[in-house]
Amino acid sequence: MKLLVAAMASELAAFPAELEGFDQLVTGEGKLQATYALTRALDAKAYTEVVVVGTAGGIDPDLDATAHEVGSALQHDVFDLDGIAGQHVSLPARVSTGREGVLIATGDSFVGDAGITAVIRPSGAGLVDMETYAYIWVANQFGVPIRAFRAISDRAEEGALVDFRAAIARCSVQLREVIRREYGV
Repeated sequence: MKLLVAAMASELAAFPAELEGFDQLVTGEGKLQATYALTRALDAKAYTEVVVVGTAGGIDPDLDATAHEVGSALQHDVFDLDGIAGQHVSLPARVSTGREGVLIATGDSFVGDAGITAVIRPSGAGLVDMETYAYIWVANQFGVPIRAFRAISDRAEEGALVDFRAAIARCSVQLREVIRREYGV
């Protein structure tokens, strides 16, 4: 059995309530809620794979506003003891799904400001979100394979929150198509 994970129920709106071969988990937004909910789920049941779906801000202007597979994640809102951004004092700077894909920058705040996007962009991240780093880190701790798919809901600049709210339904449909294509369900 696989575990289909999303931060918000609205990201699963295009999915059936029951999806053959998958349990579903809605964690809530942000790294802490993502970590807590996924840890509890993986501690309670052995899954063969975690499959994350959800929305993300597109900070690479060359990325199409479609769904993208994530290969690795960093935390854009942490600093080590020397003040180096993206370096955590005890967690790895980057975590990986072990698959090819885009780099995503995870932080605990919704990014909707061109100034913040400009600070994150030099990291090489193409996307920004609030949970993916946590999902990958937890799955890696449990030794469970993970894939993450993020659909671009906005461009993480001024007006992003309005764009995000309007885009969730479109993104859910895109993500449903990815799961249908990748898993045949």
